[in-house]
Amino acid sequence: MKMNTWHSVRHPRMTFLLVVVLIAGGTACADLPRLKVSENQRFLVYADGTPFFYLGDTAWELFHRLNREEADRYLENRAQKGYTVIQAVALAEVDGHKDPNPYGHLPLIDLDPARPAVQEGPNNDYWDHVDYIVDKANSLGLYLGFLPTWGRYWHDKVKDDKPLFTVQNAETYGAWLGRRYRDKGLIWILGGDRVVENEEQKEIIRAMARGIRKGDGGAHLQTFHPRGGRGSAQDFHEDAWLDFNMRQNGHNVKFNEGFQNTRVDYDRTPIKPVLDGEPIYEDHPVSFRAKDLGHSIASDVRRPLYWNLFTGAFGHTYGHHSVWQMWQPGRNPINGPLMPWFEAIDQPGAGQMQYGRWLIESRPFLSRVPDDSIIVTDRVPTSVPGAGRYRFVGTRDTDGSYAMVYAPVGRAFQVRMDVIKGPKVKAWWYNPRNGQATAIGEFANTGAREFLPPDKGEMLDWVLVLDDAAKKYPAPGARKK
Repeated sequence: MKMNTWHSVRHPRMTFLLVVVLIAGGTACADLPRLKVSENQRFLVYADGTPFFYLGDTAWELFHRLNREEADRYLENRAQKGYTVIQAVALAEVDGHKDPNPYGHLPLIDLDPARPAVQEGPNNDYWDHVDYIVDKANSLGLYLGFLPTWGRYWHDKVKDDKPLFTVQNAETYGAWLGRRYRDKGLIWILGGDRVVENEEQKEIIRAMARGIRKGDGGAHLQTFHPRGGRGSAQDFHEDAWLDFNMRQNGHNVKFNEGFQNTRVDYDRTPIKPVLDGEPIYEDHPVSFRAKDLGHSIASDVRRPLYWNLFTGAFGHTYGHHSVWQMWQPGRNPINGPLMPWFEAIDQPGAGQMQYGRWLIESRPFLSRVPDDSIIVTDRVPTSVPGAGRYRFVGTRDTDGSYAMVYAPVGRAFQVRMDVIKGPKVKAWWYNPRNGQATAIGEFANTGAREFLPPDKGEMLDWVLVLDDAAKKYPAPGARKK
């Protein structure tokens, strides 16, 4: 088993605990630091105030479809690729209420959320298997983005022409989960890809959140995973239990098809952090229209990473169309997965997400703000800042010590150099495909300057990084030691 060395350098306390686990050769839960919202309400941080980068992966069927050996393989892969959060569902979407896990276990007695199916002793029920996966993830430095249920079970007619959940059993179930996982490293994600259509559904979600808070004593953050094209803010922004907003900007490839709404939620009051918890998956039918638009590729999932980060998100979630459903031959495929999950975990986009994390973590973290005004609008605005697949976006820190521009295409563009306060600006190109940085010179912080990305190909994206030269920042993407 390989240790995720990035986690080992990010938090000293975590390093010791991970080493103990690895030496012991087991999967005992590492005592991961608690997470909280930063003082400026824009980011997540560890309990001691150290910045936390949320790099998630959608493994919705992890608890339901993978056995322990398979779960180990998946989780170790994601830890090695720099992920920090794994999003998985207890009552899983693909008939998780009635289709047993690999060991023949179901989660509920008589489909009653108030009666989880637990047996005395270890390793002999559904929840023991969930425990194993949570502990394994934590031992690798991974937090669980833990969905108590997929949305169909509080929204759709599942049993006796009714949903499984009511206000009463939602609170009971939430309290039970909160108690059971109180001491684990996780973030609660309510919802599950459904639209809240009436007050009863809204109260079911609130009851579940209330139950979780009772059960875990407020030990973990809570958010809500919405339907595509929507965000948690539309229904719950002012609810006290909602610690940060989650969007599902959707399985589209154009900026103006949903990704611009990250900034909309960023600008809401009261201020809450915002994250895209489900953008387009790699190898997914584009806009669910495979016959017309084909399947997405790595560049299609890289663009939302930087679009979201540079327009206000505190982190990002990746997904692969085969991995979320843990598809392999012999299982019913949903919307045409292209390969088995155990091959898909090494698709190019999956490994390229970490380069966005390294970039953000290599500069002051908690002072970063979105700012497209860095970019000079071209005579033809649809060229720069652009539109559709080819939208340029910018971010900077409030102290004027650095700025970044994401260029999704190899097209010349101009930036305002005075966004950097120091008299000399050191410029770099950062490659989102391999995490390599190249210094390109020092310039005065006056006027507008044109930059041309190293490659002119339309799928070869780049990030321009501008630093106050006096700060002597390391190369963009450099990992701290």
